[in-house]
Amino acid sequence: MTKCVSFRAVSRINARVLILGTLPGEESLKRGQYYAKKANSFWKIMGELTGASPDKPYKDRLNFLKNNGIALWDVCKSAYRVGSLDSNIQSPLPNDFGSFFKKHKRIELICFNGQPAEKLFRRFSLTGLPAVRHIILPSTSPAHAKMTYKKKLFLWSKALREFVG
Repeated sequence: MTKCVSFRAVSRINARVLILGTLPGEESLKRGQYYAKKANSFWKIMGELTGASPDKPYKDRLNFLKNNGIALWDVCKSAYRVGSLDSNIQSPLPNDFGSFFKKHKRIELICFNGQPAEKLFRRFSLTGLPAVRHIILPSTSPAHAKMTYKKKLFLWSKALREFVG
């Protein structure tokens, strides 16, 4: 079992949306990039919605998100895990959401990238956080193959349409 440590939040102070995953997978940790696995549809979806397509350099993709008022982070600050599956996460510790929300007062929506992210967030019973609307979106992970890309794109578009474009 390997100790995995998440990345810093990608955000600007004026962010209105926070997208939360669980913890970076093996490929992401190796490359130091959110959603680095090519089979993950996150950047393809963000390309359709914000211009942050996977063919652009990573720094540019992050800037597209920030320019659209989107912050990106993970629920877990660290955890132990074999492989990349969320079901293998052990002994998770949460990121400092109290500090995040004190700095990012304009967040109106939290989008969980899959049910495991939302379950972990609730499991931490984080108190003192502002009441922010949230939605569980279909995971962009290739492990969530039972839903088509087209359906995932539709649901992500529907959730983010008032914030992007």
